Amino acid sequence: MKYGLLLPHFGEQADRDKLLRGSQRAEELGFDSVWVRDHLVFEPHGEMEKPNRTFYDALTTLTAIGAVTERIQLGTGSLIPFRHPLVTALMAGTMSHLLGADRLILGFGAGTFDHEFEAIGWGDRDRVELVRSNAEILKRVFTENEVTYKDDNFSFEDITIEPKPLGGRIPFWYCGATPRSARLAVEFCDGWMPGRIAMATLKKRVETIEELSAAAGKPRPTIAVIPPTSIERTREEALQHVNIPGLLAWANKSKWAVKPPSGTFETVDDLEGQLIAGDVDGAVEECRKFEAAGVEHLVFDFRFKFDKWFDQIELLGNEVLPKLKG
Repeated sequence: MKYGLLLPHFGEQADRDKLLRGSQRAEELGFDSVWVRDHLVFEPHGEMEKPNRTFYDALTTLTAIGAVTERIQLGTGSLIPFRHPLVTALMAGTMSHLLGADRLILGFGAGTFDHEFEAIGWGDRDRVELVRSNAEILKRVFTENEVTYKDDNFSFEDITIEPKPLGGRIPFWYCGATPRSARLAVEFCDGWMPGRIAMATLKKRVETIEELSAAAGKPRPTIAVIPPTSIERTREEALQHVNIPGLLAWANKSKWAVKPPSGTFETVDDLEGQLIAGDVDGAVEECRKFEAAGVEHLVFDFRFKFDKWFDQIELLGNEVLPKLKG
């Protein structure tokens, strides 16, 4: 299994030194990847973030990090489809030549907020279909010349985008937790990456993905997750940094989640899969649960503790990763 970090490129802790030096240190410690989110008009999530609208652009941030590192993979979890896919194709192809082959993973999601699409005049578009359009257009212009394409969102003729990505087509992942997201990942993606997802829901989605992949005669998409994470010397201390009521409220609003036996998410234990919080051994145990469920790439989301960013990298890299990879 691979292990990555969500980067502090948003909110009050967004910081050049944290991003660049932190990514260098993550690479030194053996992390496999670093990841960014994406917004155009950022509106912080109340249960996870303080009301600070700072948001460093996703692909610009990854380009800067790729320039000061050598091998660590650079992922988007997820890009929101408010860019024209030809622009994304040019940016991604350029990044591969500047930063090296096989480093970029393009995770795409439909997004949560209507206002980001209304701001660019796309408020009436089906955002899931925008993700599909991006997948199809990127797949073609990454590998073909003089591409002609038309759907309900985009239309162009005889377009060639150079440079093509170094090392071949860049992996395209679907980021979402709904049953539909799992189906679409099998249909046209290389990976599937939900964010916060209950362990029981994750297992159900993975089962669906495996069944659909087998039926279609396709390899199973890569399975990845980004759970909120807090690691300290004791579980009690780790939980002090987490907004448990907020996470429970969010979980209970999830329409498609597999609920606990009680019918509602009520306790910390009910948040299994949606949170990694504990001491070193507890963190290792939680990661093993994801591995047993079929996860191949786990990204630790430290946004509750970006003020302790370097401490968390060191603790995780020096004490948790060796046990996971040993």
